[in-house]
Amino acid sequence: MNIVNIDVTLRDGGYRNGFNFPLSYALKHARLTVEAGFDWVEIAYRKGSLLPIPDLGLTGRGDDEFIAAVAREIGAQRVAMILHPKNITEHDLPAMYAAGARLVRIILPAKGYERGLEYIRQAKEIGFGVGVNFARISQWPGRDIVEVATAATDAGAEFVYLADSNGSLSPVDTTDLTTLTKSVTGGPVGLHAHNNLGLALANAISAVAAGATWMDSSIQGMGKGPGNLIAEQWLAHLDRTDPEASTRLHLGPALELADLLLATIPEGTPSLPLPDLVLGRYDLPVEHRKELLGGDHREGIATARTLATVR
Repeated sequence: MNIVNIDVTLRDGGYRNGFNFPLSYALKHARLTVEAGFDWVEIAYRKGSLLPIPDLGLTGRGDDEFIAAVAREIGAQRVAMILHPKNITEHDLPAMYAAGARLVRIILPAKGYERGLEYIRQAKEIGFGVGVNFARISQWPGRDIVEVATAATDAGAEFVYLADSNGSLSPVDTTDLTTLTKSVTGGPVGLHAHNNLGLALANAISAVAAGATWMDSSIQGMGKGPGNLIAEQWLAHLDRTDPEASTRLHLGPALELADLLLATIPEGTPSLPLPDLVLGRYDLPVEHRKELLGGDHREGIATARTLATVR
C-alpha cells in the first residue's frame, strides 16, 4: 500500500499550548519529520482555528514569514497548511503559495460550504495540491457526506479527509464512512483520528483496510484533548506490516523527535483528560468540555447524556 502521511503536531498540537511553538523548535520538528519519512508537514492554520483564541501563537496564525522559514528548512514540496474559509480572503492563498506552501486543506462544514468551494478552485488555479477536511464527521448524516464530497470533488479537491474531531468513531464506523466516501468520489480518502476512546490506531487500521490512503498523525499524539493518532505507533505498525512503507519510513528520527518534543514542549506530554473521554463516549464537541468540569464524574456523565440527547 502507498499511504500519504501528514504530520499534524505543529497544527493540532497547538490546541495544547496556544499554538506557541518556538520557531527554532518548529524548524527542528519539521526537519526530523521529513527524515522520518512523512510526506507532508502541516505547519499551521492560516489565520486561526474555528473559534477565536486569545494571543494566538505561531502555528495558529500561519504567517508568510513562518511558511517561508519552514520551506527553506525542508523544501516547499513538504509544506502543508490548513484553513477555515471564513478566516481568509482571496489574497491569502496566493501569499501562502508565494511563501512556500504547496498543499492546502480546506475545512468544509456540512452546511454553508459554498465559500469553501471557491477557495478550492482558486487554490487549484494557483498550483496547490488541494484537499478538504470534513470536521466532526461522526455527526454528519450520510446524505451530507455525499453532497459535500461530490461538490468538493467537482470543484477540484484531490482528496477528502474524514476528521473524527470528537474522537467518538469505532473501527466499524470508520470502515463504513471510508467506504461511503470512496464510493462517492472515486478518489483518495484520508482519516484524521482523535484518541478520546483510545481507538485512533484501530480506526486508522480500519480506514486503510477500507481503502483510505491518506493519514494524519502527531508525535506523542499531541493534539486537541487527548490527542491524535500517535505517529510513533503508526510508523511502527506500517514498518512491521507494509514492506513498501518500511523502505520509506524511519522510526529512529520519529523517536528522536518524540524525545525532543517531550524535552522542549511541556504540553507535549501525553494525557487523557477525563472530560474528553466522556466527550468521546457521547460524541460531543470540545466546546462542551467546560460543562463537564467542576462537579463529580457522575454529574458530568449525566450532563453529557443530556447534551447528547438534545443535540
